[in-house]
This record gives sequence, structure tokens and C-alpha cells, in this order.
Amino acid sequence: MIEQDTVKLLRECDAGVKMGAASIRDVLGKAKAPAMRKALADCKAEHEALGEELRAELARFRDEGKDPNPMAEGMSWVKTEAMLLMKDCDATIADLMTDGCGMGVKSLNRYLNQYEAASERAKDIAKRLIHLEQTLAEDMREFL
Repeated sequence: MIEQDTVKLLRECDAGVKMGAASIRDVLGKAKAPAMRKALADCKAEHEALGEELRAELARFRDEGKDPNPMAEGMSWVKTEAMLLMKDCDATIADLMTDGCGMGVKSLNRYLNQYEAASERAKDIAKRLIHLEQTLAEDMREFL
């Protein structure tokens, strides 16, 4: 049970870290304020580093990980593009990122509760990803 919950939690974290990095990539080039660009770039780099760690953990279990749901990924991209077409400004980016981080934190906490038999290592990774999302949401508040 521990191994099964561990792999499932790591898979969900893998999908989440990929979704987060992709969402940041979608808006990074459109951010105008240097402080926003730096916060986004730093968070993207941290997502990518955590993603590498996740994939190494998954490899220990001979698992290839999980990609984000293509429908969720597509809908996120469409929403981002539509909102930026209507109002291309840092406040829109901050709004999008804050909403995305909130959804990520909610999902990850649900998975932490669902896969409670997961290893402490997997839980630590999930908690660090939650912290990354919470920090980015906080960093975006000044731009709302």
C-alpha cells in the first residue's frame, strides 16, 4: 500500500509540476514589470528542478510519471490567451497565476489526503510543491 500510494502521489505531483511550469511559460514573455518577470522565472526554474527530482523518484519505482490532463491544459491555455486578448497587462497575468496556484494547492492537498500511506519523501515533495504554488500566489498579489 505504501508503494502504491507513493507512486500515485508522485504521479499527481509530476502532472502538477508540469502544468505549473507550462502555465508560467505561457505568460512569462508577456509580463511587463521586471519584478513580475523575475518572480515568474524563478518559480518556473524551481518547478523544473522539482520536476527533475520527481522524475528521479518515479524512476526508482520504474514509473514514467504523468502528464497533465490534455483537456485541462488546453482549457488553461485558451483562458490565458482570451483574458490577455481582452486586457494584456500584469494584473491579468497576476489574476491568472493566482487562480492557477489556488487550484494547484487545492488539488495537491486533496492528493496528500487521498494517498495518506505514501512515503514521507513523496509527501515532502508534495508539500514543497504546495509551498511553491503558495509563494507564487503571494508574489503575484502586488500586481493584482
